[in-house]
Amino acid sequence: MKKILDLISNEVTSAFVACGYDEKYGKVTLSNRPDLCEYQCNGAMAAAKEYKKAPFMIADEVAEKLTGNSMFSSVESVKPGFLNFKLDSGYLAEYLKEMQADTERFGCEKTENPKTIMIDYGGPNVAKPLHVGHLRSAIIGESIKRMGKFMGHNMIGDVHLGDWGLQMGLIITELKLRKPELVYFDESYTGEYPTEAPFTISELEEIYPTASGKSKEDTAYKEAAMQATFELQNGRKGYQALLSHILNVSVTDLKKNYENLNVSFELWKGESDAQPYIPDMVQKMKDDGHAYISEGALVVDVKEETDTKEIPPCMILKSDGASLYNTTDLATIVWRMQDYNPDEIIYVVDKRQELYFTQVFRCARKTGLVNEDTKLEFLGFGTMNGKDGKPFKTREGGVMRLEHLVSEINEEMYKKITDNHTMEEAEARETAKVVALSAIKYGDLSNQASKDYIFDVERFTSFEGNTGPYILYTIVRMKSILAKYKAAGNTVENAQILPAKSESEKALMLELTRFNAAMENAFAEIAPHKVCAYIYDLANAFNHFYHETKILAEEDAKVQAGYICLLELTKGILEKCIDVLGFSAPERM
Repeated sequence: MKKILDLISNEVTSAFVACGYDEKYGKVTLSNRPDLCEYQCNGAMAAAKEYKKAPFMIADEVAEKLTGNSMFSSVESVKPGFLNFKLDSGYLAEYLKEMQADTERFGCEKTENPKTIMIDYGGPNVAKPLHVGHLRSAIIGESIKRMGKFMGHNMIGDVHLGDWGLQMGLIITELKLRKPELVYFDESYTGEYPTEAPFTISELEEIYPTASGKSKEDTAYKEAAMQATFELQNGRKGYQALLSHILNVSVTDLKKNYENLNVSFELWKGESDAQPYIPDMVQKMKDDGHAYISEGALVVDVKEETDTKEIPPCMILKSDGASLYNTTDLATIVWRMQDYNPDEIIYVVDKRQELYFTQVFRCARKTGLVNEDTKLEFLGFGTMNGKDGKPFKTREGGVMRLEHLVSEINEEMYKKITDNHTMEEAEARETAKVVALSAIKYGDLSNQASKDYIFDVERFTSFEGNTGPYILYTIVRMKSILAKYKAAGNTVENAQILPAKSESEKALMLELTRFNAAMENAFAEIAPHKVCAYIYDLANAFNHFYHETKILAEEDAKVQAGYICLLELTKGILEKCIDVLGFSAPERM
């Protein structure tokens, strides 16, 4: 279904051409003066120079050509040469009927050129709990994946676990001190290793920080951990069996926590999955003359002549031959290209890592790890701060566990719901979880990803203003009206959206027509905040219409049914939008 702006532009362009002017001048935009008109065209101003004619004369001609066009209720030429348009209410109603007939997509067409797009938006370390620092990557990445799927692309999300390196050696070393009798430490053992892990997630989460603390104070302990890491990476079977246990226990817990955020991944790959690709990748970089030794380390130059600041070489191997994050990220690109051949890979990462990813991307291109037309995109996000403007912390000043933050917001919403309404405890708890998730996600996504923002629990959980609960309350209000309408024995069978009877109704209808353009533009710019901006405008337009219109008290059954059809379309589009953002609405609040 064509976007409303394109349809209007087509009509106006035809008028420009019919009057003897170039089609490029017929582009129409939303009005920046909605008090005067709904759409505008400034083409006559631009055409004046080329045709050596006063702009108002050109605008007058085009306006006259459009007189009587059924699309418009008014076409005005305004000096010095603007064209102002208002849509015909009947035409607008017909457009919305077509949107409503498409119950899955509401007229938003899928892309003509679907791509395979991988998104790296996890990055948690195994054996460590998720904390608030993981929140933005998960929420932003999930929304981008859902937006891409809705637009028709093949989206593949990868959690990209931190499951390699010294942290594994630290866990193994500490476990060996505590339980030296375990068969994993017996090098002569040749049997099958136990299927059950020798630790729980709680024990694992305590083991790692303990081991990390010891390694900073005890040189011998750190050396033992480094040796364990070396042996693990070089194939010691007992240690690799322990790694499998660490991964299974950690991933089970991570999945549960991500599930609470309504976040999922198609791939649960880790840094360890990239290891087999490193030797061949490094050898090829050497053979092709890209990699060379500098101060003992193997590096690839990635600076370019146009750089205005220094871009250091990308280090591939340390002087002792050990790999780094760079090595793992580059090898990860190798297997992604080999297994999925994506058109694009998007990294949803803290914006402070921009230089690092500039090095990695340039190295991948220079050494031929990706195709020439493969797009590597860094989507850097800002910091989530407390009310003091500093990175969000617990009251004690530590990094807050993500599940504790979610639990706090759940409790806050539960209090608000039980204070305002009588609801059974089980329903109140379940509703609180749904609304709390909207508060967290919308609170984050309504900000431009690259900007820092204040995580304000009080504001985010408010039922008023630009918040998730406000959006959900609007949807629940619609559900309530629909339920009452049906409970009175009414149906909307054979009913249809009618031409607007008021300014507020027309404003709502115009807002609905923006849906397909809003979704398309938001994904094109990888900007979930633009979906939030759209649904906030739509919710406001509906609430304005609702307060001015007695929907259930309307005496004309046909008019009332038309209102209900309009309400159903609004609800459907809002629900589609919040699903794309990664949350849903309860039945009541």
